[in-house]
Amino acid sequence: MADFREQRAALKFCFLLGKSGTETLEMLKTAYKDDAMGKTQVFEWFSRFKNGEMSIDDKPRSGRPSTARTHENVEKIREIIKEDRRRTIEEIVEVRQFLTKNGMTPVSHPPYSPDLAPCDFFFCFLE
Repeated sequence: MADFREQRAALKFCFLLGKSGTETLEMLKTAYKDDAMGKTQVFEWFSRFKNGEMSIDDKPRSGRPSTARTHENVEKIREIIKEDRRRTIEEIVEVRQFLTKNGMTPVSHPPYSPDLAPCDFFFCFLE
C-alpha cells in the first residue's frame, strides 16, 4: 500500500490556495502519474479540509488489533521450521495448539473446489 502522506500535504496546499478538487486531481496525476491518489480520495480529503479538519494524518481505524503476529510467535514458528524443513502441516499442528493455548484463534481456510471460484463461494449463501 502506497504512503499518500506527501500527496495529502500537496492536497492541503492546493486547498489553501483555493484550487478546486478537479484541478488538484489533475495536478496530482501530472506529478505522480500512476501513483497518484484516486478521484474519490482527493474529494474525501477536500471535504475534510472544508469541514475544518486540517490534519493530513489518517483517522484511527476501528477493528480487531493484530495480536497473533508477535515476535514470540514468529520465533516459535521459525524454530519449528528450522528443525526440519520437510515437516508436513500435520506435524506443525503443535503451532496451532500453541496459538490456541495463548488465546489466539487460528482461522481456517474456506472450502476449495476447482469449479467454485472465490466470488461464487460468497454468493452461494444468498440463495
